[in-house]
Amino acid sequence: MTLHGIGVLGPAQYGRKEFWTDIRSHEVVHFGQPQEGQMQNRSNSVRVSTFGSLRRIPAVAVAAAVFFLCSSAFAGTPQRSEVVIPESSLQRPEDLGKRAHTNVRLVVPAEEFSSPQYGAGSPPYSGYFYETPASLACVYKLVTPLNGCNPNNVTTNSNGGSRAIAVVDAYDAPNAASDLAVFSSQFGLPPANFQKVYAGGSKPSYDAGWELEESLDIQMAHAMAPNAKIYLVEAASNSFKDLFTAVQVASSLVAKAGGGEVTMSWSGGEWPGETSYDSIFTTPGVVYFASTGDCGFTGYPAVSPNVVAAGGTSISRNATTGAFQSEGTWDAGGAGPSFFEPRPVYQNAISSIVGTHRGVPDMAAVANPDTGVWVYDSNIGGWCILGGTSVSSPLLAGIVNSAGHFAASTSAELTTVYSSMAMTGAFRDVTLGFCGPWCGYMAGSGWDFCTGVGSPTGANGK
Repeated sequence: MTLHGIGVLGPAQYGRKEFWTDIRSHEVVHFGQPQEGQMQNRSNSVRVSTFGSLRRIPAVAVAAAVFFLCSSAFAGTPQRSEVVIPESSLQRPEDLGKRAHTNVRLVVPAEEFSSPQYGAGSPPYSGYFYETPASLACVYKLVTPLNGCNPNNVTTNSNGGSRAIAVVDAYDAPNAASDLAVFSSQFGLPPANFQKVYAGGSKPSYDAGWELEESLDIQMAHAMAPNAKIYLVEAASNSFKDLFTAVQVASSLVAKAGGGEVTMSWSGGEWPGETSYDSIFTTPGVVYFASTGDCGFTGYPAVSPNVVAAGGTSISRNATTGAFQSEGTWDAGGAGPSFFEPRPVYQNAISSIVGTHRGVPDMAAVANPDTGVWVYDSNIGGWCILGGTSVSSPLLAGIVNSAGHFAASTSAELTTVYSSMAMTGAFRDVTLGFCGPWCGYMAGSGWDFCTGVGSPTGANGK
């Protein structure tokens, strides 16, 4: 069996210290010499653990030093999969206030898949319960729920969306358009009205981790709002300076299209000067979304009061039938009160929970890689299974676009959302699980730090 590796695994920052982390078991070892059975950085290979057995996988140095494993030919009895964090998603102390990171996690299946199946709205490999556009539309009630929303059985996609959604990311995804076309054909979506824009005026350099982010973002936005125009606005780099320039370009494009959404699946740790950038997210007719992050802590720009903070959930399915059962929290999703942003007016009703600071997330959608989504990226090996709050931001932007209300601003959108918390059928109240730093927040009835108002269901209240 051949797996495709890109680069090597590096140190991950957790709080202010660096650690080697076995993502599968959440066991943490102080950075230095990894322990036996841990993901290990070697000159000629990368070691990945699978329940005590070790597989040696060739390491391939390509473009960015990122470790990805995408499946192109996987079959056998289902086992627990590995989850890998690409280097582009690592948060480093020296990046604080200067550079953003992606929020992607990649699933490496533990067994070989059977032969792929093509088109007809079906997943690329049958028998698994990873999410498709149709299963997500079913779970979030953009279509009438049928067949337990089983990804292998449902093929009815959302038929909503209009105006525009702009995805802002860093670096260039050279095959973004053709990969989106493959994704659309596989799942029976209409061809995307898609345009790539270089925010700095010239083609950015390439980074494999950010490319995977871009593929995920445009495909999830198109899946939920297939009739909306999709812009991919590429920043010259992952510096906040370049990314915020790209946000301004994206905002102008969306405004000219009559309004819509801008989604940002990247983030960075909070810093004292972040509030000076909040005005960037105030273009009239544009609603901004951002991932809350995948390390449990709050991050920027999701904590901005002018941004819808997109948190993460886990989708529960019957292990035998694949039927949707419920949604729970995802413990790694960014959550809690902001360190620097004051509480906005639309959160006054939950002041007893958030205190005097902005609380995140506002709402949530699937992000747990164990219940991840299918994405196609030809440069990274074809069909991949991805998770992280990088999924939830474009997904929520697409759902809100599909609802068709087009708020005048993020503040107006969130005023509607918070006033609709108790509206029957507007949101699924997620009451099971925990999240945040040291898993210190518990889900509960009503708004909580794990999933905000909950996950969206249908078009009302958005």
